[in-house]
Amino acid sequence: MELHKIESLLDKYFDGETSLAQERELQEYFTSPDVAQHLEQYRPMFGYFAKEKEQRFDGTLPLEPRKRKVVAWLSVAASVAVLLGVGKFAYDNLGSQTTPGDLGTYDNPELAMKETQKALDLLSGHFNKGVESVSYINEYEQSKDLVFKK
Repeated sequence: MELHKIESLLDKYFDGETSLAQERELQEYFTSPDVAQHLEQYRPMFGYFAKEKEQRFDGTLPLEPRKRKVVAWLSVAASVAVLLGVGKFAYDNLGSQTTPGDLGTYDNPELAMKETQKALDLLSGHFNKGVESVSYINEYEQSKDLVFKK
């Protein structure tokens, strides 16, 4: 009867379903001298657990304070990098701002006309590209209507 109980406890143990009391019972069985021959293979495992449970650490661990010098230098380096980035941005962008009166006005009407024509030509070119794209959509709609008749 006890052998059958130990075998069922072993099955539950390997499935992870045993309680601490059941595991203690298995440990007591496998550390005793009368273990069944077919269960002899589990003896070293439970013997190891019993032996390691008795082992204690009596030494001391030297706890040294963490060195914060590296962290301090990294924070200083990060601050310098941020300041250099802000300074470069300010130097590049703030020095080249236009004055409020200079908004693309021209004193010469002919020059103003040429610049306006250039801007309208650029706008017309981009608009024509958009219209070409719409024509492809119209061809797609026509071919789709031929294939999928409503």
